[in-house]
Amino acid sequence: MIRLILVFLTISHSYALNNGLAMTPPMGWLTWERLRCITDCEKYPNECISESLIKRTADLMVSEGYLDAGYEYLGIDDCWLEKTRDDKGRLVPDRKRFPNGMKAIADYIHSKGLKFGMYEDYGNLTCAGYPGVLGNEKIDINTFVEWEIDYLKLDGCYIDPIQMDKGYPDFGKLLNATGRSILYSCSWPAYQEEKKILPNYASIAEHCNLGRNYDDIEDSWASLTKIMAWFGDNQDRLAQHAGPGHWNDPDMLLIGNFGLSVDQAKVQMAVWAILAAPLLISTDLATIRPEFKQILLNRDIIAVNQDKLGKQGLRVGKKMGSGSRSKLEIWKRELYDGSFAMAFVSYRDDGIPYAAKFTYYDMQLPQSEFEVQDLYKEEEIRSWDGTSDFEVRINPSGVKFYKFISKKSMSEIWDITVKMMVKNQVCN
Repeated sequence: MIRLILVFLTISHSYALNNGLAMTPPMGWLTWERLRCITDCEKYPNECISESLIKRTADLMVSEGYLDAGYEYLGIDDCWLEKTRDDKGRLVPDRKRFPNGMKAIADYIHSKGLKFGMYEDYGNLTCAGYPGVLGNEKIDINTFVEWEIDYLKLDGCYIDPIQMDKGYPDFGKLLNATGRSILYSCSWPAYQEEKKILPNYASIAEHCNLGRNYDDIEDSWASLTKIMAWFGDNQDRLAQHAGPGHWNDPDMLLIGNFGLSVDQAKVQMAVWAILAAPLLISTDLATIRPEFKQILLNRDIIAVNQDKLGKQGLRVGKKMGSGSRSKLEIWKRELYDGSFAMAFVSYRDDGIPYAAKFTYYDMQLPQSEFEVQDLYKEEEIRSWDGTSDFEVRINPSGVKFYKFISKKSMSEIWDITVKMMVKNQVCN
């Protein structure tokens, strides 16, 4: 507990990109995971990347409570472009699917109280083969400013990853120099990790609001758990570079699509909250089932994700099954108010909820008496003082997600902290 407050008192914002944005992890909606590069509006009128889709989604984000819950960005990913630039070298939105242009889209999004996100690629082509920004950086940035975008995801296809160490910071400086506040999401580290190049995460934190770290997420439990495992295995070199203004990004939320059960969707929401990850929905808000919508709009879990201490959580324990496969993991995040968010994730699939017991040591918690709140509201509030083990029972491929609130008063903690600081100052 004392360590938590000392961290808060000494936390540095020196890494933060100087645009004042993303002081908590961004929340919003993106097209890619659910809608990919669907461009045939005659065959798939409700799914194609189009003006109609974006306006419909904007309406639903407001009317269904997503904006009120904090999901403020509405982003178009790849496949919004014509295949060639105009005669002045400018990017051109697909004339058929976006007949009124991107400024009209921005105006509509802004009229709803939302912010407008767009996609481009640092290479000469986007991943889907549309024009990239390479060689046209200044004119493209000016175009984005004219369109009044608020968020730019810059992908990394069709470019040597070695060039990203200079190219992404240079692009970010041009973006900042416009004077318009544009959140900058960089795919820089993901492409270097893929090529076994060790990314300079300190530089990424300095120049980008978000750094996509690893593989694209796919609509499956296997993909989700692969990304979770990678973040846990690499947390020692990742977590130290996350904080207000600069976050690690494990990719979009799968919740509401085809590949996850309700229990598995709860796992992603819980672990993404622990990781202080961007919460970027990518599902059809017109057809989402109520049980998935309830997960996305869980205010208690959103509060953990948005916690202003801004400290990325860690995987602090795991129990192994056969081979090298985890059967249970413990994820923990320290929060601004001195409490702890704790996620117990089961990888078992043998048909019954898994019962397990844990000690202070297992959970890496300070010894205290805690009030324990179930953030999915599946259990009543309980007290735990450590005289007996903490017991959980977790559904197969599911999670139990709690907030542990110490019953010691904050004034007691501050008194101890101040005394320690004074003592250390005298000793030095």
